[in-house]
Amino acid sequence: MPRFSVIVPVHRVQGYLRECLDSVLGQSFADVEVVAVNDCSPDACGKIIDEYAARDSRVVAVHHTVNSGPGVARNTGVERASGDYLFFLDGDDTLAAGALQGLAERLASDRDPDILYFDHVRTYWWNGVQGSVFQELLASAGTDVFSIMDRPEFLKLFAMSSNRVYNRDFYQRHGFAFSEGIYEDALLSYKTMLTAERISCVDLVGLEYRQRRSGASTRSPGEKHFVIFDQYTRLFAFLDANPRLDALRPALFERAVSHFLFCLDRRDRVTAKDRARYFALAARWYRTYLPAGFEPPEDNTARFRALALGGFARYRRRELAAAVRRRLRRIKPTVRKRLARRAKTALHRFHLRRPLDENLAVYAAYWYRGVFCNPAAIYYKARELAPHIHGVWIVRKSNVEDVPEGVDYVVPGTRKYLRTMARAKYFVNNVNFPNEWVKRPGTVHLETHHGTPLKRMGLDQQRFPAAAGSMSFRKLLERVDRWDLCLSSNQHSSEVWERVYPSSSYELLESGYPRNDVFFSATGEDVRRIRADLGIPEHSTAVLYAPTSRDYQRGFVPRLDLGRLSAALGPRTVLLVRAHYSYGGNPELARLQEQGLVVDVSRHPSTEQLCLASDVLLTDYSSVMFDYAALDLVPVDLGPVDPAGLDPAALDPAALDPAALDPASVDPASVDPVPAESSPGALSDPEHSR
Repeated sequence: MPRFSVIVPVHRVQGYLRECLDSVLGQSFADVEVVAVNDCSPDACGKIIDEYAARDSRVVAVHHTVNSGPGVARNTGVERASGDYLFFLDGDDTLAAGALQGLAERLASDRDPDILYFDHVRTYWWNGVQGSVFQELLASAGTDVFSIMDRPEFLKLFAMSSNRVYNRDFYQRHGFAFSEGIYEDALLSYKTMLTAERISCVDLVGLEYRQRRSGASTRSPGEKHFVIFDQYTRLFAFLDANPRLDALRPALFERAVSHFLFCLDRRDRVTAKDRARYFALAARWYRTYLPAGFEPPEDNTARFRALALGGFARYRRRELAAAVRRRLRRIKPTVRKRLARRAKTALHRFHLRRPLDENLAVYAAYWYRGVFCNPAAIYYKARELAPHIHGVWIVRKSNVEDVPEGVDYVVPGTRKYLRTMARAKYFVNNVNFPNEWVKRPGTVHLETHHGTPLKRMGLDQQRFPAAAGSMSFRKLLERVDRWDLCLSSNQHSSEVWERVYPSSSYELLESGYPRNDVFFSATGEDVRRIRADLGIPEHSTAVLYAPTSRDYQRGFVPRLDLGRLSAALGPRTVLLVRAHYSYGGNPELARLQEQGLVVDVSRHPSTEQLCLASDVLLTDYSSVMFDYAALDLVPVDLGPVDPAGLDPAALDPAALDPAALDPASVDPASVDPVPAESSPGALSDPEHSR
C-alpha cells in the first residue's frame, strides 16, 4: 500500500499534463501512486496517461466514456486509490520539489491526522511566482493537532482541493464525495474540515497552482457559475444536520458571502448582463441563511450591507465610486501626489480650527515602528493613573500587525492620523515628530529620548561628515523648540541634552527612564517565562550580544566571530544576538541561527525582556550598558591579571615610536571613532539607542 495516492482529474490539459505527472513521479519520496482519470478529454490527454502508465507501474490510467466534470473524476480516482493518503492534484498544476517528503515526515510526526494542510504558490505564464497569504496562518498552528472547533480561524484557509491531503480511511469512512458542477471543491473542503477530529498544518509549499491565461473552468463566464449558490446551500444543510457546529455558522456565512461577492466582481465568471440576476440570488441566499447577530467584516461592510438590503443599484454606486478612485490612481503620479497633498493640507487645517481634545494623547516610538521604549511604559502607566486620557499610537502600516491587542493606533498619512495629530492635547515620543507637525498652543510635548548619550548627539554631530552632510541642524533645532518636557535618565544625560539641544522651550525632567521600571518590578517567574519563550534551557547561561549601529557601515557587521564565540562558550551557554533596529536582516546571522550557534533576537519587541533574560551583556559603546547596570547582576570573574605577564617596555613613553604619534601616519580606515548615527532618518533626530 503506497503512502500517497495522487488523484489527477484530466480534461483539456495536454499542454501541462506531462509537467504535472513528472512533478509527482520525480519526487524524492517515491512511495506514491498516481491515479490519472481521463474525463473524456477530446485532446491527447488520454494517450499521455496511457504512455506514462506503460512505463511506470505507479501510474493507474482510468478513462471515462462521458465527460462528467472534475468532481466526478476525483470520485472515480478515490474508488481506485489504495494509498494511505489522498492528494487531489489538477492536471495543469504541479507539486513543488520535495513536497511529498516533507508531507510524509509531518504525517509521521503528527501520527496520521485526518487532514494535513500545506501552503501553495501561484505560478503565472510569464514565470512569475506569488506566495499565498496563508503562510502565517499555517505556521501559527505549530505542531498542534486540533479540530476546527478548537481553532475556527482556520476556516479562512483557501477552500480548494489541492492544498491538503486526506487520510483515506477518514475520507471513505465518512462517505465524502465531490458534488457535480464547479465550486465543488469549496463544499467538500468545508465539510471535511468540519468533520475532522485531528487536523494539522505545515507551512511547507507543496503545490504550484498554475494561473492560466485561458482554459480554466472557473475563468470562463456563464450560467455554470450560478451553481455556487447550490453548493453553499448544501453546506448549510450539512450544518443543519450537525447542531454541534452552530457556533461556526457566522464564520461560514461570511466565507460564503465573500465568495459570492468575489465571483460577482469577476467579469470572467459573471457577465455584465447576468450581474443583476446573480446579485438577486445572492441577496436571497443572504436573507435565507443570515445567522442571528451576524456582523459583516469591517473591511467589507458596505458590500455585505448592499446584499442585505437587496439593492443592486446601491452596489453599482459603490462600484462606480471605486472605479473613479482607480482612474485617479492612474493620473500622472506627480499630479496625483500634488492633489493628495492639497487635500490632506486642507483637511489638516480644518481640524486645526477645531478645539483641542483635552483627553487625547498621542504616542510614538522609533519613527512609528510600534509600541516600544519609554513612551510604551508611560502609556501603560497612564492607563492606570489617568484612564480618562485616551492614548493613540502612531504606527506605520508595515508594523500594524505587531500592535498589542487593545492598543488604539493610527497609520501616518490617513485621515484619522491628521485628525488625531491636529486635536490631541498630549504628545509623547522618543524621537521627534515630523517637520510638518503643527504644535498648537496649549499642547504638551514630552520628548523621552531612548538611551544615555555616550555617542555623539545633536549639535555634537556637526563635526562628523556623515551627519553634517545628511541633515539640517537648523531644522533639528526647530523640532527641539517644540518640546515642553525633556526626559533625562541621569545627570550626565541632562548635561548633554542641554548642550546638544539648546532651547529655552523645554524643562528637563531628570527622573530616570520609565522603560527600566520593569527591571525592578519583574519577578523570578517573569524571568523564567521570558527565558522559556526565548528557548533558553534551564540552568544555561544566556549571553546577550547587543552592539550599536555605526554610521560608516551599511548593515549589521559583527565585530566578533560569532561562530567561534559560540563554540568557545560551550553547549551550556546560549548566545543571543541583537543587531541595531536600524539594520535589516543579515544572511550570516540567519545561517548561524540555522546551525544552532546563535539565537537572533534582533526583531524581539522588548530590549528590556532580553536584558532580564540574559546573565551577561556583551556590547561596545551602546547605551544598553547603562540600562543593564540597573539590573541586580552577579559580577563575572574574568580571572586575575598577572602583572608578571606585562611588558614594562610597553609602559615606557620613551619606547614609543614618535611616528606613531604623527596624525599624518594614521590610516583613516583603521580608525574606529565613536560615530554619529547611521541612517539619514536617524540623523535628523535625537538618537542614542542600541
